[in-house]
Amino acid sequence: MQSGLSKRSALGFILVTLIINSMGIGLMMPVMPSLLTELTSLPVSDAARWGGALSVVYALMQFAFGPTLGNLSDRFGRRPVLLVSMFTLAVDYLIMALSWHLAVLFVGRILSGVAGATFSAASAYIADVSSKADRAKNFGLVGAGFGFGFVLGPMIGGFLGEFGPRAPFCAAAALSFINFLFGYFMLPETLKDENRRGFAWKRANPFGALKQIGAYPEVRTLLLAVFLFDIAHYVYPAVWSYYAEEVFAWSPGDIGLSLAFVGLGFVFVQGYLIRVLEPKVGSGRTLVIGLGANLVAFAGLALADAGWMAYALISFAAIGALATPAFTGLMSNRIPDNAQGELQGLISSAAGLSMVVSPFVMTQTFAYFSGPDAAIVFPGAPFALAGLLILASMLIALPFIRLRETPDPASGPQERKTPAE
Repeated sequence: MQSGLSKRSALGFILVTLIINSMGIGLMMPVMPSLLTELTSLPVSDAARWGGALSVVYALMQFAFGPTLGNLSDRFGRRPVLLVSMFTLAVDYLIMALSWHLAVLFVGRILSGVAGATFSAASAYIADVSSKADRAKNFGLVGAGFGFGFVLGPMIGGFLGEFGPRAPFCAAAALSFINFLFGYFMLPETLKDENRRGFAWKRANPFGALKQIGAYPEVRTLLLAVFLFDIAHYVYPAVWSYYAEEVFAWSPGDIGLSLAFVGLGFVFVQGYLIRVLEPKVGSGRTLVIGLGANLVAFAGLALADAGWMAYALISFAAIGALATPAFTGLMSNRIPDNAQGELQGLISSAAGLSMVVSPFVMTQTFAYFSGPDAAIVFPGAPFALAGLLILASMLIALPFIRLRETPDPASGPQERKTPAE
């Protein structure tokens, strides 16, 4: 993995993998209500409860298995973990396509959550092929892949759904299997032999991995900032549809169009803008810009009362996507090369746990402050809460934002002060 061409090819493969992973989620969205009503014989309103349970199961699996896959990739390499995960995803989508009972669908979502935790191995792969100076901008590929898949997935899923609620699952299975074959023949290993380390169950779980990362107090503190950021950021999938209908009286088509706009914004910001901005201003300033843009977006959405205002604020939300790769870059540069998988696993776990916490907190907040019976009518309350969480995340991260570089993590967890940015 020495030539520029091979590095570009590897990053391209990871981008395709992430797009397919997020497309698989998006493909299911338009048809999941129909499949659930078919399997449960319940009306949509009641079937939606099972849909929420499926989402929680998926997120819990990501929380639990992110560090496991990350540690496995530190021991056996990135390639085998990625390949096994992609093959598992293909099998999982096939299981859901053929599901004949609700319990089978839950088995499928459990497998999806476990294999979906492959984001940790993919991010570690990016760390392997990137210099410290390039890591933050290359981590933007994670968000770009998600955004691109988020745009394409629902569109393709809606089209294929016309052929039946199981058709999108078949398509997702085929895409995952094709990507597995491509990776099997083309994907090189990036983890050097000297950077491999033994696998131990005591650290291959969220709590054990967090204890190990505790040797690097800066990273542990930044993980808390990331967790608060993730809870705030997941306000969009949690309440956007309800908020847009309540405040702007948007139709499902209007809501879908706005979500596509969000996805395109993420692709532009994390696929292009960060690659231009971060090398010029550094990860710290990039993080400040991203968190500041999120504050503007959440404060504005809390008070917005017209659809055009939402679109203007979505632009700030897209710029706010700079924060995720900047956070990841700051943490990755503080960790030894043989622990990149473990770190990325913890980041994946934080995202999984926030996907459990955020929907519950944000929907309950929206319900309390919305509707004719609300003591105080404030449907933008979830976004106000998200803004407070972003502010807390910024305050926690601020001491590290001022640092330009960090000591070489290979030399140990000791800290030393460096010039301010």
